[in-house]
Amino acid sequence: MKRCSLLLAAVLALSVIFTGCKAQSEAETSGASDKDSAAVSLVLKEHVRNEYAEQFSIDRYEGGYSMITTMNGARFLVVPEGADVPGDLDKDITVICQPAENFYIAATSAMGLFAEVGALDAVKFSGAKAEDWYVDAAKEAMDSGKIVYAGKYREPDYEMLLSGGCTLSIQSTMIEHSPAVKEKLASLGIPVFIDYASYEPHPLGRSEWIKVYAEMCGKADEADRVFSEQSARLKTIEGLEGTGKTAAFFYINSAGQAVTRRSGDYITKMIELAGGESVFEDAGGESGSSSVFSTVVMEMEKFYTQAKDADFIIYNSTIGGEISTVEELIAKNSLLADFKAVKTGNVWCTHENVYQETTKLGTMIFDFHSVFSGTAESEPPTFLYKLESGEAG
Repeated sequence: MKRCSLLLAAVLALSVIFTGCKAQSEAETSGASDKDSAAVSLVLKEHVRNEYAEQFSIDRYEGGYSMITTMNGARFLVVPEGADVPGDLDKDITVICQPAENFYIAATSAMGLFAEVGALDAVKFSGAKAEDWYVDAAKEAMDSGKIVYAGKYREPDYEMLLSGGCTLSIQSTMIEHSPAVKEKLASLGIPVFIDYASYEPHPLGRSEWIKVYAEMCGKADEADRVFSEQSARLKTIEGLEGTGKTAAFFYINSAGQAVTRRSGDYITKMIELAGGESVFEDAGGESGSSSVFSTVVMEMEKFYTQAKDADFIIYNSTIGGEISTVEELIAKNSLLADFKAVKTGNVWCTHENVYQETTKLGTMIFDFHSVFSGTAESEPPTFLYKLESGEAG
């Protein structure tokens, strides 16, 4: 038998990876003769049904245990507080003992999921600085010192993580391009959990990853509530006829080039689900959901040809920076003055928090729909705002 605790050093002594667990001594084991291994065997209770997500599964067992399995076959056993860890686990299973704490969040999209279910107490280390967060709760936690910056995913502060008792590193798929970092974390007894939300075929599959982190933190009910709200938002427009409106989603980089999303990217899929159509149908080829780089720089001639007659412009401020007027947009590239959407006043801009608000993709889709359907005035978007002319009169 093995019992949960918060002593990180014991991790290195176990063949099975434990986050926040230690092995019982022989004396403890012999003193627990009333509990044999059968008493903590995993007996399946239910398989959690995913509505959209395909890249993870959750199985729940009697006694409050859960097994999270990700698309690469990695398995994470969640053990309730005070419960015993089964002694016959496969060696590749990582054990997460509740209460979850001292997590290192290097996958920025995951932070909002923790915040939305009230589980930021599980997070101690961040891969982004306070000024880079648009998740208010995360920013406040960093400003107060409850969460500290521990370096980006490719350059973590190992000493800080180790001395601070880090129990789990939550990474995006970018960590797979830094294998030395992943190996170093493992060698220090800090398991790596890879977030594959970006591989989800359906946009709301990304939002459904809230169930994964809620399961780690004992917040499953909260996750169900949050996700159900987003799913309901999408269902209000599902089945409606397309609006027939076209949209150009892009930003202008510092070199004056247009940068848009690859075909098949979740942003273009959200536009389609909202009843619109992206004008960049062949941008970078069909990327699917597994493309590491989801943006593509377009030649200006091709960009102009495909986007000039779009019904709507949706300017991506996440990288390009928020702008206030149509004139500011045209100043980025004078060709934009000839665009139909500019002439008709159908220019919209995203708020800078779009990519960190993974929990609210249902709301984002609804926002797109309100713009395309002309109902934005009565149903003001949450993540979009309209650009007006700054000229007098």
